[in-house]
Amino acid sequence: MSEEIQNFNRGIVEEFRANGGKVGGMFEGKDLLLLTTTGAKSGQERVSPLVYHRDGERLVIIASYGGADKHPAWYHNIVANPKVRIDLGDGASTEATAVVHAEGAEHDRLYAEVAERMPQFAEYQRKTKRIIPVVVLER
Repeated sequence: MSEEIQNFNRGIVEEFRANGGKVGGMFEGKDLLLLTTTGAKSGQERVSPLVYHRDGERLVIIASYGGADKHPAWYHNIVANPKVRIDLGDGASTEATAVVHAEGAEHDRLYAEVAERMPQFAEYQRKTKRIIPVVVLER
């Protein structure tokens, strides 16, 4: 991950924690969570701010990386170590298991629901040849 992205994410994480999950800028008014993963190579904790979608009791995140031709680092971390921690801004962290839906009917349904609420995700899929994975966080 580039230093620019790390600094951007660090600022969002700090704002999220300081304001009970509320942030401004491009994420203002969006459902945002902090996903803490274990580094696939380093074994160190990594925190990523991500928008999410609710599917009943489940939380859904998308490994879009803005439509880049590769998966985001957090995705590689959850494939290697699916036990994660999520923070919704209420001051409590919850343990969860990240379940990847890389293809199939469940993937298609969830991705379409997210893209309907947040149209940029449809654009992200058009920008890349890879199928963007859907990840369900099961608490």
